[in-house]
Amino acid sequence: MRIILFTGKGGVGKSTVASGTAALAASRGLRTLVLSTDGAHSLAETFGSPVGPEPSQVAEDLFVQQVDAQLRFEQSWAEIQGYLLSVLDVAGVDSLAAEELTVIPGAEEVLALLELRLHALSDAWDLVVVDCAPTAETLRLLALPEALGWYMQRVFPMQQRMVKALRPVLTKAAGVPMPGGNVFGAVERLHAELDEVRALLSGPDASVRIVLTPESVVLAEARRSYTTLSLYGYRVDGVIANRVFPAENADDWRAGWVLAQDEVLQQVEQSFAGLPLWRSLYGALEPVGVDALTDLARSLYGDDDPVATPKVKSPFEVVTVKGGVQMRLRLPFVSRDQVDLARSGDELVVTVGQYRRLLTLPAGLAKLQVAGARVDDDGVLRVRFEDPVPRTRAREKVT
Repeated sequence: MRIILFTGKGGVGKSTVASGTAALAASRGLRTLVLSTDGAHSLAETFGSPVGPEPSQVAEDLFVQQVDAQLRFEQSWAEIQGYLLSVLDVAGVDSLAAEELTVIPGAEEVLALLELRLHALSDAWDLVVVDCAPTAETLRLLALPEALGWYMQRVFPMQQRMVKALRPVLTKAAGVPMPGGNVFGAVERLHAELDEVRALLSGPDASVRIVLTPESVVLAEARRSYTTLSLYGYRVDGVIANRVFPAENADDWRAGWVLAQDEVLQQVEQSFAGLPLWRSLYGALEPVGVDALTDLARSLYGDDDPVATPKVKSPFEVVTVKGGVQMRLRLPFVSRDQVDLARSGDELVVTVGQYRRLLTLPAGLAKLQVAGARVDDDGVLRVRFEDPVPRTRAREKVT
């Protein structure tokens, strides 16, 4: 099953481009699902057709779904919510207010990822197109499985044992019920499911496409997104420049926009060299409905296969070199002074700006020590490992 995620700054038209890609794929006989992880759902308006919490067919081989966060929350996290409600009840919180408080911020996006997992397991689709939330929310969401994995490996087992041993004392002292085994079991299931989602999205059949408009501010965010997606190990297989003003028959006002956009588009080509750059012209009418969306995508991709398996390699790889092993992490647009690297046991902590990734090293690397690290001019972090492994925390200098 092929998975394509579309992300970009809010307002660049990623929902339209994602929907058009899906419509074009379905017109070519691929059984296709469009899944929205954006809390501000707009797929119903984009397709001009009712869209519900279950896959709704809008054309032959084309289905659309907007995840019902409350429904899925009740189905997937009933144990967690039940425990939280019991705590709030003891604290005297009104039952209606408690219901609202126990809906975790960002739950809709997380549950959409779990929905993606279910669709992958069902083997019912040739292609799943994910219409993601705006960039910042998407990046936090895609970082969640790995971050939760760190918690589950390092903190959760100790916390679980402590609560189990001290539950009677803690309940009496705190005056509120302590979580039971069903709550811990729900958290463990959540972790396992999100771990499967991460494996899907970082696998060879999944990729991310960045949608932008030819504006300097939007380009700057797209560049940061490319860096961060690479940091977390996700493939970016193309960039889509949307709402490009056509140069033909442009009056003075539009001619000014054409010149300004041409300048930014040159920067886009330089920034994302090596990746396909598709352009979508600003149309006279908003593309609404399956036919209009299919026409938009057909014009956008031209002779290219819109769902071809990504040719780009994973940003993360481990290779054998003379005298040791080298871990490579491609970080586009990053210079050596922007990267901080630290080793803690079997983890490598890579920090780029405000984003941090905790890389749990494979068993083969965990037994080795970091012998050196550098960031090449092309933005590739190379970390060299050799025998033996030091057991104390050490901060590595990136040269």
